[in-house]
Amino acid sequence: MIAGMWIRSTLAYRASFVMMLVGNFLVTAFDFVVIALMFSQVRSLGGYSFAEVAFLYGTSTTAFGLANAVLGSIDKLGARIRDGTLDTLLVRPAPVLAQVAADRFGLQRLGRLLQGVLVLTGSLLSLHVHWTVLKVLLVPVMLLSGTAIFCAVFVAGAAFQFWAQDAAEVQSAFTYGGQTLLQYPPTVFAKDMVRGVTFVLPLAFVNWLPALYVLGRPYPLALPAWLAFTPPLVAAACLTLAGQAWRVGIRSYRSTGS
Repeated sequence: MIAGMWIRSTLAYRASFVMMLVGNFLVTAFDFVVIALMFSQVRSLGGYSFAEVAFLYGTSTTAFGLANAVLGSIDKLGARIRDGTLDTLLVRPAPVLAQVAADRFGLQRLGRLLQGVLVLTGSLLSLHVHWTVLKVLLVPVMLLSGTAIFCAVFVAGAAFQFWAQDAAEVQSAFTYGGQTLLQYPPTVFAKDMVRGVTFVLPLAFVNWLPALYVLGRPYPLALPAWLAFTPPLVAAACLTLAGQAWRVGIRSYRSTGS
């Protein structure tokens, strides 16, 4: 209902909505422009062709775009905690997480999602991959699991704000920063970084592990190929842990006292 209200409010000014949507599309497209400019000077990046990097970019951006469309407003939780307006959400007969996510729901965020889908589609048409049934099915599974993992990171970051109260930038480092990291092949990063996003914060399961299986590329850490099919399990575990962190955060909230 809250999201519907904001959608109706946005669509009441259609010209403004179109301009914001196009603006969001163009701003987020600059990341891909940077990649395209790199390939105007080199033939490969970390051993990967332009189409392969575009595939990584498209999968990470599409998954993040879906998560951002659903939970993009949650990074404003810290401001609500500081000014005490979170109290109004606690007394309503609806889950607080759903209310925070729906608050100021912005359709213009779909610009990022649209841009990711377009790049992903173009990469799929350009890739020279021997497609099998497993590889075809792995692409939508990768996108859905990646979306769930990013959603878990959004929720966990929001839960942290119950204690930090002003940690929106820290949260963005793992959400927006993680998405940017996954746009590039793992071979361009130090192995310690790759280990961190594989075994500590499992962002590698968003697209690196399944995407490298689709592309027929070995993973830098020489992990077994079957891990490419585990993103749904990793996503379920991440959502469970993020949900627990959120519940602990809600229980620890003590308002501003005003």
